Amino acid sequence: MKIAVEGCAHGELERIYETIEGIEKEQNIKIDLLLCCGDFQSTRNVTDLQTMAVPRKYMDMCTFYKYYSGELVAPILTIFIGGNHEASNYLQELPYGGWVAPNIYYLGYAGVITVNGIRIAGISGIYKGHDFLRGHHEFPPYNDKTCRSVYHVRQLEVFRLMQLSGKVDIFMSHDWPRGIQEYGNKAQLLRFKPHFMEDIESGQLGSRPLEELLKAVQPTYWFAAHLHCKFAALVPHTRNHKKSRNADDASSSSSNESEDENEDDDSNQLQENVVAAPVPVTKFLALDKCLPRRRFLQVLDIPSNESSEGKLTLKYDAEWLSILRTTNHLISVKDNNYYLPGKKAGSIEERCNFTPTDEELEHIRAKFESLNVPENFCRTVLPFDPHEEHNYKQKYIEQANPMLNPQSNEFCSILGIDDPLCLAMLASGKDLPQTASLLDSSIDVKEDQAKLEQDMPTLVEPLATPPKRKLNMSLPAPIVAVEIDKSVIELPDEIEELATATIADSKVEETTPICISPNLKKLKRRNQSIYQAEDDD
Repeated sequence: MKIAVEGCAHGELERIYETIEGIEKEQNIKIDLLLCCGDFQSTRNVTDLQTMAVPRKYMDMCTFYKYYSGELVAPILTIFIGGNHEASNYLQELPYGGWVAPNIYYLGYAGVITVNGIRIAGISGIYKGHDFLRGHHEFPPYNDKTCRSVYHVRQLEVFRLMQLSGKVDIFMSHDWPRGIQEYGNKAQLLRFKPHFMEDIESGQLGSRPLEELLKAVQPTYWFAAHLHCKFAALVPHTRNHKKSRNADDASSSSSNESEDENEDDDSNQLQENVVAAPVPVTKFLALDKCLPRRRFLQVLDIPSNESSEGKLTLKYDAEWLSILRTTNHLISVKDNNYYLPGKKAGSIEERCNFTPTDEELEHIRAKFESLNVPENFCRTVLPFDPHEEHNYKQKYIEQANPMLNPQSNEFCSILGIDDPLCLAMLASGKDLPQTASLLDSSIDVKEDQAKLEQDMPTLVEPLATPPKRKLNMSLPAPIVAVEIDKSVIELPDEIEELATATIADSKVEETTPICISPNLKKLKRRNQSIYQAEDDD
């Protein structure tokens, strides 16, 4: 299967699809799947735009709204994770993932799916230590603080991904794993980005939780973005005795040793075939943002055990669904630090390993008639109209109130889990919002708008209030340092690169985040210093 990987999309979907079409014509190939590593900017209208953490002058609708409205249709299946420049209110409606437009699928806060047998995992957002141990307490309308904290990675998603067994073919993140620069051409990276040196020396370049996930999950490929440069690396792993369900997985620590920095082209390190047995290395690739003369797109040929002829099959991952169900009680929606179960939690005896048993997997299969992801996208708001709203940058527009998405309601109902957005509102004493009824996503755009304008006040169904529940607040044992294998692999001198593409010259405004230093309480709690970051957005 030929898979195109995009770095930071920044809303430039039309340009990305045009670039893919150009590659297909030039090389006479068919690209089957597009993966986007964050900053997707799925803004449906100017109200969504107000939830993006960027200065007003950089608020640009770009082109996603055309795919949401039905004016355009994504030519290939597109899967993405969230970054730090997103329509946070829309993505927060889909905490466990879902369709944001026809043929465009969001993985949620964290998620695992399969596409024609290729297992893809991902985690959204960026790492900030002061929010990592908190719950998902945010909901729109956001203030200056929650507008940023809403896209910060939380410990629950990392904990859930740590429970995975079996082989993971592709892992997607926006951040880089901390220390990844030591496994590629660091000298070349610093020539491109000399200001990275300070963060590297202080150990602040990259995400600490992602470093742990890299060692534990050991995917075949890891794709990232965020730092706006192309960088490739090979991370060696040492297999341990963690037994996988399919007897083809291992989980271990990766070496901290630096790789040889005398590589001619860092991108050439990626073109190795995926093997059926556990691989000794993870092939890491970070890509740039979608701008002229930038290396933002890479095409890889990844073997699949299922035919990709015709339409791709997108399926839920049974193991991931079981993990979501059995860890539902660990959800926190409070704006304070809390801790997850550990192997030694004092005198408290509580389950800490949620890798599913055979009985739990059978329970999931009984709940879902088919693991195929339903094509249940629906429009719930009016899309942007460029003719009527061309001067939106000059107007003050308030954020919208929270809305519950029918896809999330259906998913949570079947699986028997909670929607964090509902819990956050209930915990704050707010009334639950109502859920817009489904609309046929195939109808004409103008008819769609007329129907919404006419029927939106009545097309709502009250949501049954979930029962109140006590959030788990048990404390785990302190994290124990693990010895890391110091073995180093030797990188190949030459590996052929399949495709690297840039778009034609055009002017695209860069997006710059607002820098705000929130008031942080200094809490003397165990393990907190491990995840406490000194920098801000």
